[in-house]
Amino acid sequence: MFTTAFLDLPHLASAHGCVQLPGSKSISNRVLLLAALSHGTTVLHDLLDSDDTRVMLQALHTLGCTITPGQVTPGQPLHITGLGGALPADAAATLFLGNAGTAMRPLTAALAVLGGQFEMTGIARMYERPIGDLVDALRQLGCQIDYLGTPGYPPLKIGHPDFAAHLAAPIRVRGDVSSQFLTSLLLALPLLAQEQAITIDVEGELISKPYIHITLELLARFGIRVENHGWQRFVIPAGSRYQSPGAIHVEADASSASYFIALGAIATGDNGQKSIKIEGVGLDSIQGDIRFAEAAQAMGAVVTGGPNWLQVQRGAWPLKAIDLDCNHIPDAAMTLAAMALYANGTTTLRNIASWRVKETDRIAAMACELRKLGATVEEGADFIRITPPASVQDWQAASIHTYDDHRVAMCFSLAAFNPAGLPVRIEDPQCVAKTFPDYFEALFTLVQPSAPAPVICIDGPTASGKGTVASLVAQRLGFALLDSGALYRIAGLAATRAGIPLEAAHAQQIADLVATLHIVFTPDQRVLLGAEDISLAIRTEAAGMNASRVSAFPAVRQALLQLQRDFRRLPGLVADGRDMGTVIFPDAALKVYLSASAQCRAERRFKQLIDKGLSANIADLLADLQARDARDMQRSAAPLKPAEDALHWDNHAERTIEQAVQQVLAWWEQRQPFAAAQRP
Repeated sequence: MFTTAFLDLPHLASAHGCVQLPGSKSISNRVLLLAALSHGTTVLHDLLDSDDTRVMLQALHTLGCTITPGQVTPGQPLHITGLGGALPADAAATLFLGNAGTAMRPLTAALAVLGGQFEMTGIARMYERPIGDLVDALRQLGCQIDYLGTPGYPPLKIGHPDFAAHLAAPIRVRGDVSSQFLTSLLLALPLLAQEQAITIDVEGELISKPYIHITLELLARFGIRVENHGWQRFVIPAGSRYQSPGAIHVEADASSASYFIALGAIATGDNGQKSIKIEGVGLDSIQGDIRFAEAAQAMGAVVTGGPNWLQVQRGAWPLKAIDLDCNHIPDAAMTLAAMALYANGTTTLRNIASWRVKETDRIAAMACELRKLGATVEEGADFIRITPPASVQDWQAASIHTYDDHRVAMCFSLAAFNPAGLPVRIEDPQCVAKTFPDYFEALFTLVQPSAPAPVICIDGPTASGKGTVASLVAQRLGFALLDSGALYRIAGLAATRAGIPLEAAHAQQIADLVATLHIVFTPDQRVLLGAEDISLAIRTEAAGMNASRVSAFPAVRQALLQLQRDFRRLPGLVADGRDMGTVIFPDAALKVYLSASAQCRAERRFKQLIDKGLSANIADLLADLQARDARDMQRSAAPLKPAEDALHWDNHAERTIEQAVQQVLAWWEQRQPFAAAQRP
């Protein structure tokens, strides 16, 4: 997952391949709560690992559920031993639920029914999301719930209920604000239906019926068969008792599938590959958002599928504008707004009032960010109308504010396919952690940029600080890192271990060995040779001298040339070395040459070694650096020198590493088309 302040997506030209989707958030948090309320142990497969499920798991653990292991582990099932429909009489806790409506609302209902002393808290945005209609419905039963802040909104305080004479009358709840209110009651009230049936009456039109369908399907899996009378009355039968089904598999998220369905509809393929295959969810899904495929087909996509997969490719182009009632796909409909940018007219999405009370006011958010790209947008209380930019020239490069809303971030990644060839900046990309932490990584496996991924080259002599600066710049931008010096150090280390002399006469033998090495730079800055962590082994002074020797051999340099270029990948690369800008990436978007006097570099290296508890002699270090400089600058193969178009930074003793990092980032920002005025 990218944790940077922003993520720059270069212009994307095509897409093809296969993606495995994570589990559904809606299903994951429902089955977690159902398993917690049930008798017996439930084995959950393919559970989503996200912010929302983590806060739910933590809450259930606090309430006394036995959960093994204690967190979601990819590829491994999760075992939950339920509470059997009851809590200890003295149960009390403060539960932090972040911005997870799928945790806050159902847990509020369940705990209000079970009784205890609880405080339900979250982040600031959660305190702006209405919960009053659910609280009103629960108070009809005799539940004790108080507001700790603004009436009608979290945080909440829950006490012991008094159900005397309250269960006979139907429980009334509004259906036109959020389907989560009804879902919460449907999940909680079977706990009270042991002796008599309980009826829920929906006031007003029930929105987001597909999510209620998911709830009803899952309740049936846990032994509760609710009568559905025209989506206006629901009857929970007497004698209801939650019972674990033993094991349950979580479908992949159909809402997340919408981004890849849209990707297939928008993007052309290359190398004869013209489609996107989506695994983990199929046309028979119990999730209502699977009907997004029908809307995409109406806009021109070609969609086929089976029980657990979908295949999508571009059909009509440009896409066809549509006018659609989106009540049946409330979350996935946001992706249609992004697709509307590529349509041949004005697209209208109706009956989306629920967007206003989600993670943010999604109608307002989508309207604001679509306008940044050059679209004409009209918004109303329950609709949005989008006309794409009138011409290629009317498209604008935009920095997309994401409002801490995962769906905004994912939707606007699709804008990188714009016909104007413009990049798109996604602010706060880690907000996708709510439902799809690895979304951008998955996207990057499918897409191809219109030009090679951008590269920042940072060259300079030994101990100039280029490695540290490059690592920090890569972290700030979310770019891959290439430490070319490490590759030469690895080559020297591997040759020495193999007993090959580091001499010109053995250069081809070293080059042949290099071609067989499997080298990985991990996100936490470790260096792996095969399965071995050699991060420390290649950082000795001897390894540095060996690197300088082997880098002078043309055969070794040629062996490493393609290996270095293969590190170039989306969203970009920061490469440090001595010839990154002159030989390896002559087309780099930014080239920086760091320098410092030999005396300054020797003093820095001396301090680094002393801080690590290693002995060092500053005179020896200075002599060694001067010798390396002379060798590197005089070698016939790619001698050390700045690229002609490199920007220079004297990293002298009075300047800090952070100053160098900030200067490189400033130079990089100057090359981007995103205007600061675009940001809210």
